[in-house]
Amino acid sequence: MNRLIERSLQMRVKPVRLGFLGVGWIGRNRMEAILRMQMAKAVAIADPSEDMRKEALRLAPDAEIVGDLDALLSLDLDGVVIATPSALHAGQSIRALQAGVAVFCQKPLGRSGAEAAAVVAAARSADSLLSVDFSYRYTQGMQRIRDLIRSGELGKVFAADLVFHNAYGPDKSWFYDKSLSGGGCVIDLGVHLIDMALWCLDFPEVVDTTSTLMKGGEPISATGDVEDFAVATLTLATGAVIRLACSWRLQAGCDAVIGADFFGTSGGASFRNVGGSFYDFAAYRFRGTSTEEIVRPPDDWGGRAAADWAARLAGGQAYDPCCERLVEVAEIIDDIYRHG
Repeated sequence: MNRLIERSLQMRVKPVRLGFLGVGWIGRNRMEAILRMQMAKAVAIADPSEDMRKEALRLAPDAEIVGDLDALLSLDLDGVVIATPSALHAGQSIRALQAGVAVFCQKPLGRSGAEAAAVVAAARSADSLLSVDFSYRYTQGMQRIRDLIRSGELGKVFAADLVFHNAYGPDKSWFYDKSLSGGGCVIDLGVHLIDMALWCLDFPEVVDTTSTLMKGGEPISATGDVEDFAVATLTLATGAVIRLACSWRLQAGCDAVIGADFFGTSGGASFRNVGGSFYDFAAYRFRGTSTEEIVRPPDDWGGRAAADWAARLAGGQAYDPCCERLVEVAEIIDDIYRHG
């Protein structure tokens, strides 16, 4: 069991009443992870697809089917899990928070730093728990690497290289409309890389950002275009440098290339997907020319962020100031788009 969830379960908990807004594959996966912990009840489900609603009812047969967020919020919920298109995230989160309902939202929280900041302000004002599904934080590999960095075992970390290349790209049309998605592969995939890097390094200030955005092998030319390939460099106040690369439909010879490498004065560490998998990851510790495997699959990590949020909610946690980091990540994405 993930140790963050285990600590949460050690608290005195009561079952919480949850609504699920959007129950496509990822929404159902998060629902299953939460319900498996037996600390929450799925009170109601809202999704425009009858097929998706039927699939969700297999997990929560007693849940009520309702039409929309307003109907969910009329049911005296403790929290709502949001897995809808990106353009809806900020507005739906704010409405739930203003109704006194805690929120677990898919990434990105907003299409811009301003939208993310508005959601965080609503959570602060309502004293309600807000979390975003930065699921890679909850892999065993990233948690081991973060421990190595924070314990000083790698010395001073001066560089990090992170990549996320998806050979397939999104299958929904709204991803390619910037007004709806907020951007392309950076806001879809790069958001995880930015969060992983800064979370491991305890969120140092980013003092400079450079980037290149491309579509179809050419630099982005039209304002409304969304990128399918991007590289960015973030320079930190500590002097360290983070390099990011992400893409859709890259011809990389496998389904996905996902990795995070950290280099310090006393060693290095690496988090890598195994065999092109989206789900299986290994982690390694480097000392000079030697490599030690410190984590290997399997690792059922996908729903841990949602389960941790539900456990903290069941334990009575209200507003968590850590959610303010969500604004920093969103503002870095703004900078990448501005400079690209």
